[in-house]
Amino acid sequence: MSKSNLLFLLVFFLGCKKKQNTIKPVLSAITESVYASGVLKSEAQYQAFSSANGAIKDIYLKEGASVEIGTPILSIMNDLQLLNTENAKFAEQYAALSNNQGKLTDARSLITMQLRKMKNDSLLLKRQQNVWESGGGTKVELEQRGLDYEASKVAYQTAMSKFDELRRQLDFAALQSKKNLQISKKLASDFTLKSEISGVLYQLYKKTGESVNPQMPLALLGSNRKFVIEMQVDERDIFKVVKGQLVLVTLDSYPGKVFEANVTTISPMMNESSKTFLVSAAFIDPPKALYPFISFEANIIIQTKPKAMLIPISYLLNDSTVLLSNGKVTKIKIGLKDYKMVEVLNGISATDELVNPIQ
Repeated sequence: MSKSNLLFLLVFFLGCKKKQNTIKPVLSAITESVYASGVLKSEAQYQAFSSANGAIKDIYLKEGASVEIGTPILSIMNDLQLLNTENAKFAEQYAALSNNQGKLTDARSLITMQLRKMKNDSLLLKRQQNVWESGGGTKVELEQRGLDYEASKVAYQTAMSKFDELRRQLDFAALQSKKNLQISKKLASDFTLKSEISGVLYQLYKKTGESVNPQMPLALLGSNRKFVIEMQVDERDIFKVVKGQLVLVTLDSYPGKVFEANVTTISPMMNESSKTFLVSAAFIDPPKALYPFISFEANIIIQTKPKAMLIPISYLLNDSTVLLSNGKVTKIKIGLKDYKMVEVLNGISATDELVNPIQ
């Protein structure tokens, strides 16, 4: 025991002329818990941002409105992008295969004509060969028929190649213009802010005509059915907390009521500025009406004993000793404790009388 404590006790006894108030340990239940506070957060709650710059043109919903996935919330002025989308649509229509069937028909007609000419030149060549083999005609005439056939054959093959090339060009142009239209529509859709969830539009941060950019949050959305209890737990207590533990929650909006919840997630990263960990819990039987950012206080139940020997925390000296009524300072071993009482595991009995060392 330190000299300062001995001096304190000596002064205590010398200065007390009247009888000291004493207590005895009591047998009772005790619950150890970790205190935490925070605010409620809607499940799937998020701030919505736009990827476009500009001024807000129209706001389609009011705060508190229900939304589904894809519900438009507001639009940003995008006249230039609308013109680009229209141009891309015209280009897509112009390049569509259905609008270029005439070119393909002409190319097919040329193939048919060249095929007929090639067949005719082949027939004339065979006739000339028969004449030549019968001793008639001249070699020049035979060679000419051969040249005519070869020329028509090349022309037919060329027509086929040109048709294939034309088809590839038209297919590519149609696909490219279609993709360009999709890109243009996607860029245009960036100027319309849409909901990513089914839930509620809780808050709009901007008004019609105000300028916005991709770094500015425009709206707050979230579920209106489920809420998450987000608690900040001190680093000294975080290792006591595990998933599934019971949490007793009191809400400022529901004075006098205590709601039960269970720990669901424990963040593995500490907030360096506050020296706390984020711990989330879910209500077992939630209140009928809740809103984001409602403040609360919570106690995470670590351990409960239905019967333990307890003394008031104020009767502890240096967290490990007590002062008996006979003046003896006794070292004890403590167990569970809450904000008022502490469990005594050994060192004193239930019949010992204790004196508050600071009275």
